[in-house]
Amino acid sequence: MRFGAWLLVLAAALAPRAFAQSQSVVQSLPDLGSGESMLPPQMERRLGEQIMREIRFGDPSYVDDPEISDYLAQIGSRLTGPRQDFEFFAIRDPSINAFALPGGFVGVHTGLITTAETESELASVLAHEVSHVTQRHIARMLAQQQQLQMPMMVALAAAILLGRSRPDLALGAAAGAQAAGIQAQLAYSRDFEREADRIGIQRLEDAGFDVHAMPAFFERMQRANRVSEDSTMPGYFRTHPVTSERIADVQNKAASMPYRQHPDSPEFQFVRAKLRAEQGDPRDAARHFQATLAEHRYTSEAAARLGLAYALLRADRVPEAQAQVAQLRAVGAASPMVEMLDARARHAAKDVSGATELLAKARDRYPAWRALSYAYIAGLQELGKNDEAIATTRDALLRHPRDARVYGMQAKIYAMLGKRLLQHQAQAEVYVLQGSLPAAIEQLSLARAAGDGDFYQLSVVDARLKELRTQYTQEMKEAKR
Repeated sequence: MRFGAWLLVLAAALAPRAFAQSQSVVQSLPDLGSGESMLPPQMERRLGEQIMREIRFGDPSYVDDPEISDYLAQIGSRLTGPRQDFEFFAIRDPSINAFALPGGFVGVHTGLITTAETESELASVLAHEVSHVTQRHIARMLAQQQQLQMPMMVALAAAILLGRSRPDLALGAAAGAQAAGIQAQLAYSRDFEREADRIGIQRLEDAGFDVHAMPAFFERMQRANRVSEDSTMPGYFRTHPVTSERIADVQNKAASMPYRQHPDSPEFQFVRAKLRAEQGDPRDAARHFQATLAEHRYTSEAAARLGLAYALLRADRVPEAQAQVAQLRAVGAASPMVEMLDARARHAAKDVSGATELLAKARDRYPAWRALSYAYIAGLQELGKNDEAIATTRDALLRHPRDARVYGMQAKIYAMLGKRLLQHQAQAEVYVLQGSLPAAIEQLSLARAAGDGDFYQLSVVDARLKELRTQYTQEMKEAKR
C-alpha cells in the first residue's frame, strides 16, 4: 500500500472510534514561539513511530536501502548537529517532494534526489523539513492534545500529511476524522513556512552548504509550476506553496550571508546513479549508462560507471560489472559506495571470502557508513563465522546504539546459535526502537522463560522488563488524558 493510501485508511479506521472521545478537535493554532498547548515531545515521538512502523512494513514505496539511508543521514546529521533523534528515509516516488513526520522522521522522495541539481539544493529541502520538526509545527497543529487520545491524533496527523502530499485524499481523511475545520489546517501556515525557511537557511550556512541553493531551488519550482498543469505540478510546490514573497525573503537572507561554494560529495552523484540503475528493466538501464559514457553525457564519469555496474549486476552480467568496478578504481573513485559495489560484485561472483575481507577494511575506513557493517555481518554469517558476527554487532551498537537493524541481525544470529534468552533480548530492543513497547515486553518475558540464561543475564532482563513496563504504564496514562 502506498504511503498516501495507507494514511487515508488509517484516518478512516481510527477516527470514528476516537471521535466519540472528542467533538471539538482543531481550533486556532498557537502563536509562533508559544510552548503552550503543544503535544508533549514523548507523545509526538510515539506518534511518528506509529506512522513509521506502517511505512516500513506496509508501504512498498519505502526504500529499504542502507546506502541511501546512510547518505541522507550524512546530509541530515550536518544539518541537525549533535541531535541523534532524527531519522531520514527515502520513498520511491518520482515526484519532487519531501515531508516531515512528528518526532524527527524526515521522508525524501527519490524524485527530489534525482532532480536536485546540486547537493546544496537537496540539503536546502532537508534543512527546511528539519526546521518544521525542530519548531514542532505538527505538534502545534495538534495543539488540543488534552482532548485527544492517540488514535485521534494519528488520524489527524494522517489528514495533515495527506493535505501536503495528496490534497485529493485529504478531504476524505478529514471527513473520516470528523474534525471541525480540519480542511483549514491541512497545510503549514504561511508563518510556519517562513519560519522553516528562515531557520533552514541558517542551518545550511552552519553546515557549510551554499545558502543560495534554497532560493535557486524555489525559483526553479516556481518556473516549473508556471508551465505545468495542476496534475503535474512539482509536489514540493504543491505541498509547500512557494510564493514570490518567500523567494524574495530567502534571497534577501542569502544575500546577507558570505558566499561559500560547496562542492558536491561523490555520494550525491553515486546515489542518483544507483537510483537510476534500479529503475525499470536492467537491460534498459545498462543501455542508458552505456550511451551516457559513450557520448560523454555525464556530470561524473565515476557515477555513470557505478550506475552501469549496478545495472549489469541486476542483469546478471557479473564479469562486465566487475570490469566497471576496475574502471572506477582506475579513475581513483574513493567512496564507501564504491567499496559496497565492489563487495557486491565479488559476492555475485561467488567470492564471499573476498567480499567479506574487503568489507572489513572498508568498515574501518568509513565507520559512519552503516551499510558496510550490515554487509560485513551478513558475510560473516554466510561464512559460518557466527561468533565473529556477534562480536561485530556489539561493536556496531557501540558506534550506533539506536540501530534497530543491527539488533535484528543480532537476534537472528543468536537464534542460529540456540541462545534463546539473548535472541529475545535483542529482538526486544528492535521493538523498543520501533516504538512498540507491548511487543518488546513480550520478548523480554520470553527471554526470562527461555531457561538458558545465567544470573547476570536474567538480572539485566528483569531490570529492562521493569523499566519498559513502567514506561508503558506511564504512556497509557498520558494517552488517556
